[in-house]
Amino acid sequence: MSSYYFILRCKSSYRKGFWRTVLFNTICFAFVSCNSSPVLVTPSGSISPNQNQEDKNPTITTFTSKKRLKEIGADQHEEIVENQPLYSEESVLEYVRKIGTKVAKGSEEPDLGYQFFILDNPGINAFALPGGYIYITRGLLAFMNSEEQLAAVLGHEIAHVAANHHARRGNIDLLGRGATFVGGIATVLATGSGYAASQIADLSSLWAATASAGFGRDLELEADGLSAEYLLDSGYDPQAMFGALTIFKDQEDFARVHLGQSGSYHGSFASHPRTDRRLQEIVGAVGSSDEYKSSPNANKEFREAIDGLIIGESNSALSSDKRNRYYQELLGYTLVFPEDWEIDATTTTVTASTRQLGSLRIEAQRLQENIEPRLFIRDKLGINNLQKSAPLSQYRLEGHTGLSKDPVSGELERIAVIYLGPRAFIFRGDIGSRNEENAIDEMLLSSIQTFRSIQNGEVVAGGELKIKFVQASEYFDFSVVSRASKIKDFPEETLRLINGYYPAGTPKEGEWIKLVE
Repeated sequence: MSSYYFILRCKSSYRKGFWRTVLFNTICFAFVSCNSSPVLVTPSGSISPNQNQEDKNPTITTFTSKKRLKEIGADQHEEIVENQPLYSEESVLEYVRKIGTKVAKGSEEPDLGYQFFILDNPGINAFALPGGYIYITRGLLAFMNSEEQLAAVLGHEIAHVAANHHARRGNIDLLGRGATFVGGIATVLATGSGYAASQIADLSSLWAATASAGFGRDLELEADGLSAEYLLDSGYDPQAMFGALTIFKDQEDFARVHLGQSGSYHGSFASHPRTDRRLQEIVGAVGSSDEYKSSPNANKEFREAIDGLIIGESNSALSSDKRNRYYQELLGYTLVFPEDWEIDATTTTVTASTRQLGSLRIEAQRLQENIEPRLFIRDKLGINNLQKSAPLSQYRLEGHTGLSKDPVSGELERIAVIYLGPRAFIFRGDIGSRNEENAIDEMLLSSIQTFRSIQNGEVVAGGELKIKFVQASEYFDFSVVSRASKIKDFPEETLRLINGYYPAGTPKEGEWIKLVE
């Protein structure tokens, strides 16, 4: 016989007794299973397998042990970080961790060991994995307008974990779909379909269909109520739940109207969150916002963390291999050189090298006639003794490569030619150490095989759009400011979205707002 016991202890206090008591008195239970005849044990007594369980209360839902949930979360987390870049700005990450840890202390599982991560993705979403892995996207941060809104979103995801929603859902797909989830991310990165036509206008979420939409309305609303409790416990206004969820609803409305897309982070609201009756009842039962006193320093710290944040696509997020990527914008190509190799570039050539190991030089020649890359090496470069001759086919580009040995010195050189547009790109890799010929040649060939065209919409390092906080003047007008914006498509709508004024409204004089530069 194997036995599993699950007990949720119901906390109570004069402030939050109603919601917490109602919530957890309905789910406190123990589940005992045998290899043959399971027995369900409820607060009102046990139910044998032969009894009519439909007449018994409360409803029993399945769950997975905490140990197994942690294992599932750890496995999925490992797959995610292998396939999706993390945002590495330490000051921003530390700020998010600070807020998340503060909120988690008020949860039903304060000692779970929550871990908070920022995915370097322009999508607007957040999700949680079993075991306490909490993720928000860089895009979400750009659309937050206060520390308490951020706390509300983190609280909602913490609640999914603390209230055991992954297991209570009883949905094997939720617990075991890590491969599908990560596969979706990998597909976007590999095919380049994540390169939006404009920097910001494509606000559709990569995660909505695979991350948080599977919990259903009841558990999503339960997470809202718990998050409101956590906010109150942490010194924030529970009403911040409405502001946070409004951001997602506005984004959903914008995507539907302007982009013809559907789907949402929360997956629960047909109407606006502020008019949703059940949400109002749930948040209202937690406590009064009169108990909340805003800290002037809170939003100052929030602005300092968000100011300068990249909005839209970033160079690091688009490249799955960020080690030493080089962009040649004039000729329209990019590749990854071996790690730590120094790069020396001119207008039309580039050389990457490292002491004693070797170097790789790239130059371009305009194609004068239509010949195979193999013949180009023989006829145009005069190399007739090509060894390990092999064709190249990568990123829809064709080329040829091999090794050439100097007849006098015996030194090897990695040669390659790849056609891109009207040009032939010539690669000459010098192998500086005979003792490590094979290893160095493998590095050179691997670098050559990363050569591709710069994709439409791809952002070159340093060319990203960033958030800048300013204070609104008396005559501030989104329609006027948007005319000078660097946002390519829907500049006014985007500025309204990131400031919480979509589809209409005007900030007051002196109010801090976000521009994009």
